[in-house]
Amino acid sequence: MHAVTGEQHRLHHTGRNGEVVATITALAAGIRELSVGGVDLVETFPETTIAPMGCGIVLVPWPNRVRDGKWVLDGKTQQLDVTEASTGNASHGLLRNTGYTPRERSDGAVELGAEVFPQHGYPFHLDTSVRYELVDDGLTVTHTIINRSAAAAPVAVGTHPYLAFGGVPTEELVLTVDAGTWFETDEQLVPIAEHPVDGTANDLREGVLVGEIDLNVGLGGVPSGGSAHRLTAPDGRFVELWADDQFPFVQVYTPHDFPKAAGTGIAVAIEPMSAPAGALNSGQGLRWLAQDESWTLTWASASVIRTADCRRASIIAVVLQDDPQATEIALRPDVTAG
Repeated sequence: MHAVTGEQHRLHHTGRNGEVVATITALAAGIRELSVGGVDLVETFPETTIAPMGCGIVLVPWPNRVRDGKWVLDGKTQQLDVTEASTGNASHGLLRNTGYTPRERSDGAVELGAEVFPQHGYPFHLDTSVRYELVDDGLTVTHTIINRSAAAAPVAVGTHPYLAFGGVPTEELVLTVDAGTWFETDEQLVPIAEHPVDGTANDLREGVLVGEIDLNVGLGGVPSGGSAHRLTAPDGRFVELWADDQFPFVQVYTPHDFPKAAGTGIAVAIEPMSAPAGALNSGQGLRWLAQDESWTLTWASASVIRTADCRRASIIAVVLQDDPQATEIALRPDVTAG
């Protein structure tokens, strides 16, 4: 079978909660599969198709959209390729259609790299890498960007995972997102204002049933020190995504026509972003890297946690309550269960 997303990096790790398995694609360094103890934690897609709706891909040097593909650098208008015909925008950076090259590989980890070369609309040279590492709790993802340009380069980072909880229909999950503001957008889906989520349908802090929502909204105002977002099953089990404080924004997208094995259905993208849509023009969240400066960001891991475990947890948590005496716990990095 020919994999249209290039080399498939299949990772395996045997942890205390069972087998941890992931498949990372060369194309866009995407997450195609991730499971812990037989529980699928992301939407999957076949080797014979390109990642649907950006499923699992890395977004560099900007996430989301640039209006009309235009932005201004030192008083001169830059014109990026328009890659989203429906809105007329440049969407999701410059590496979406790039194959990443393995730089380091083991049974349970892979580091993939790709360069952004100077081009029309973005006259900068970046060396980028993303490291996926399986641990007992699941998957840890680390992005690194180095500016190889002679001048400071504007950079933002995002990623596009669609979370799931294997065996539970997505519409029966409850979505909780730890964010205090939302971005009002125009017909091009570019922000024109930022508002508090209080009293709006975009307040996801207390949880909403996925089957009752239809969202494509950028959110900000995440707590300092990192953010946690969650999908919870009816029986209390959950999958949780955590991102460090360099991801102060998140996009929530719940398409109802996501391609699945049995046809189409609802899916939930929870997209950590270092900057919101339109950042090359607004400057909000944009990071300017000096020549040879390096920037590292971390998000996500997947964990099966039981109260019997006494360990340092990391980042995305899946809690299994097969023990009636168990109590749900969601740990953050550097917090020890005991």
